[in-house]
Amino acid sequence: MSRSTPSVTAVSQIAGKGAAKAAARQLKRGKRGTKFSSEGRRAGWVTYAVLGATLLFFAYPLYYTVQLASISKDEMYDFHGLAIGAQLLENLGKAFQGLNFWAALGNTLIVSGVCALSVVFFSTLAGYSFAKLRFRGRGPLMVFVVGTMAIPAQLSAVPLFIVMKNLGLVGSLTGVIIPGLVTAFGVFWMTQYLQAALPYELIEAARVDGCSMIKTFYHVALPAARPAAAMLALFTFVAQWTNYYWPFVIIANNAKKVPLLTLAAATLSGGNAQNYPLAMAGVALTSFPLVLLFFFAGKQLVSGIMAGAVKG
Repeated sequence: MSRSTPSVTAVSQIAGKGAAKAAARQLKRGKRGTKFSSEGRRAGWVTYAVLGATLLFFAYPLYYTVQLASISKDEMYDFHGLAIGAQLLENLGKAFQGLNFWAALGNTLIVSGVCALSVVFFSTLAGYSFAKLRFRGRGPLMVFVVGTMAIPAQLSAVPLFIVMKNLGLVGSLTGVIIPGLVTAFGVFWMTQYLQAALPYELIEAARVDGCSMIKTFYHVALPAARPAAAMLALFTFVAQWTNYYWPFVIIANNAKKVPLLTLAAATLSGGNAQNYPLAMAGVALTSFPLVLLFFFAGKQLVSGIMAGAVKG
């Protein structure tokens, strides 16, 4: 006798024959395999078609960048379909030299990495305080932090530049890094996540066991915040990697001594006669490390998000 027979019989005794027949049909559908189950149902062709179209939509600009980087300056207004030109390696080589690639890559890694780590650390501290601690003025302070997100970066550039000039940091990597050490979005992100993912009972248990506030944060809050912290680090790293406006303001006059990938790529197109294939080759080189990052770390990041969602 199968294990499902007693359950159907019990349904018949309690709810009647109609309910028993419905339960039997449901069990029969479940035995046909995951194709008809609610939890393991296979995706249909419509799902794959939508996902494929979305992938092509977002991948085509990157492919078009490589395609434009593979032709000569005289051919850039001709229609090439989907073919890759013959001058890709030549243009990439010229862009590699023009970018001063290794120096620019090192500086960009320093700026992006330091800002990502700093934003995660300070935002997690602030998010834990706003989410789980009780202090006077917590609500107005949070509103103020969120309100700063509405201020355009262009409005803060002038006072920031004056401060950096008074500190003697104009034309240096430190001047690029300092404004990005903490962000209002990071504080808001971690606050919202920790409010849902970190129960008060864990904090109270840690305090009862004798943990100080810092130890409670380190042993309880940080492990709970890992999925959100990983995504925040990725967002911050990509934002700093592709940032152009503030580095241009602070180190434009010293760009050759302190090269960054975005600034160097912007100078490849030339003066009056724009060399767009060479510029696109520089863009391709600048984007390639980010593509590698998503290729190798994407699965871990998605699994971290899902683990945090299940835990929350």
